[in-house]
Amino acid sequence: MQLPVNLALDLGTTSLAGRLLDQAGRCLAEGQVPNRQAKYGADVLRRLEAARAGNGASLQSILVDCVNELVDGLLQSAGSDANSIQTAAAAANPAISLLFQNRPVDSLLVPPYKPADCSAVHVAADEVGLQLSCPVYLFPLINGFVGGDLVAFLFGQPSPKTPTLFVDVGTNGEIALFVDGQWWVTSVAAGPAFEGGEIGSGMLYGPGAIMGVKVQGDRFVLDVVTGQPPAGVCGSGLAEAVAVAIDAGLIDRHGSIVSPGAVESNLSRYLVPHGDGFAISLYRDAHKQILIEQKDVRNFQLAKAAVHAGVECLLQKAAVETSDIAEVVLTGAFGFSLSKEALKKVALLPANMVDRVRFEPGGALAGVSKMLWQEDGRMQVEALAKKLKPYPLSGSPEFEKAFVAAIDF
Repeated sequence: MQLPVNLALDLGTTSLAGRLLDQAGRCLAEGQVPNRQAKYGADVLRRLEAARAGNGASLQSILVDCVNELVDGLLQSAGSDANSIQTAAAAANPAISLLFQNRPVDSLLVPPYKPADCSAVHVAADEVGLQLSCPVYLFPLINGFVGGDLVAFLFGQPSPKTPTLFVDVGTNGEIALFVDGQWWVTSVAAGPAFEGGEIGSGMLYGPGAIMGVKVQGDRFVLDVVTGQPPAGVCGSGLAEAVAVAIDAGLIDRHGSIVSPGAVESNLSRYLVPHGDGFAISLYRDAHKQILIEQKDVRNFQLAKAAVHAGVECLLQKAAVETSDIAEVVLTGAFGFSLSKEALKKVALLPANMVDRVRFEPGGALAGVSKMLWQEDGRMQVEALAKKLKPYPLSGSPEFEKAFVAAIDF
């Protein structure tokens, strides 16, 4: 007879992560798969528009198939079967949460951009096509732009000092500030670059992904997941490649890839003709070439500027100075493998905050896992969600001004 296990899920815009836990909360298996809803668009807005146009059932079916694939892989790794899963819980941003249930999405596309019901729900597995014998507890939402994934991230953390900033870096960048016993939260549309999406040689973090780039002498040294031959570049690899390229003079402060003649070192040999300009060649063999193209740098700039501006605006709203922040907790697509030097060079955050960064891998998944093994976990999660005060940024003049100012490196 197989022992009962619990299933934790983080349903992201670009990728889905999962974890199987025993009754003591120990991890038995962990994994991730791409979110193939990307065929309808890399960002949630395009997917919401596709759902409103009549593709909601298709978007749900794709997502459920991805979850089933993920769960099947976890069960195989743990030597278990679906009947052994006793409880399951998932966290997602508002758009993915509604698409998972195939609920109407109009409320997220028109003011005031808030679902009719933000409460936690139990999703019956057989009603959506999940290959499970138990329902899935879906974390509560805060409003139309802050979801259960941020609630899960915050729930998984120890009691914060004041003031502490929490940043979940992903396609939908979510930001929270804890100060004087109050929670302020917001989100920004960062786009998929942080997760390797819409990047020419981009891929999710996994075997073969370039996750780090350093300079030794006059050459690039690549840090590749599992030490395999490079297959592409994930979010942290993109950020570090951009950082070292800025240091080496291959990219200027405005984000333009320069010509080889403008570079004084032998690192100029990594610049190769591409389109109307140049690209940075990270790796080449007989079968493939891994490039950082100009459009990749631009996509990264848009993503990092959105997060930087979101942080500045949230702090301004709460009347907190960057120098006052006791700690910055960074999670998401690339946080755990990105150096603080690269973080500072690409200006993802205000420079004087970087030394106070603590990286927390898999923050949302850790929070879902914690909820599953705590007896009153659901009650605690729902109590926390009620304390989060949302601050919408979309379209605000303050955000637009801060965003433009944060584009350069």
